[in-house]
Amino acid sequence: MTLTGGPMFWILIVMAVVAVVVFFERFVELRRAQIDWQDFLKGVINVLNAGNVDEALSICEETPAPVAAIMAAGIRQRKASARAIREVVDAQGRAEIGRLDRRLASLSIIGHIAPLVGLLGTIIGFIKAIRQLHVDELVTRADLITLSSEAFVSAALGLAVAIPVIVMYASLRIRLDRLVVNLEAAATEVMSYLTAKGERVA
Repeated sequence: MTLTGGPMFWILIVMAVVAVVVFFERFVELRRAQIDWQDFLKGVINVLNAGNVDEALSICEETPAPVAAIMAAGIRQRKASARAIREVVDAQGRAEIGRLDRRLASLSIIGHIAPLVGLLGTIIGFIKAIRQLHVDELVTRADLITLSSEAFVSAALGLAVAIPVIVMYASLRIRLDRLVVNLEAAATEVMSYLTAKGERVA
């Protein structure tokens, strides 16, 4: 007896591979984005207070973290009005969050549709088994098990893909939510510093 899940088996395998690739790529990106934003801003602000604007921008550009991009955007608009600075910082913050959130939705989609794909494979497998029973009257018990194996394998694989993918998505979503909270706090501090009366960087 050959254990196979039919055409849905390979679709589920591809979905699983895609999910693993997306998970590790997003995990590395989110981990890279996690820095001590308070220490980072304190260091950049000290450089700015010393009048070294170019050095502060260089530090931000060399730091691969969203908070650095937000700070750099604010510094470039340091001579603008408070409203303009706020709009630039907000826009950069939204862009950074969007970049971090990229492709996370694909994990959620895979986690939700994998059981449905497995169920479809189950239905297709049983339809094929019933059709074979109708065509061939001399079907043994072993033949019946072989015919129905496609249905069971597809259903099991659908769940086997969905469960870990949902866990992957949830773990990344929690990590992203924490980053978003930190970015919002960092953006507020950046705007407060750059728009404070008498403390705007020349």
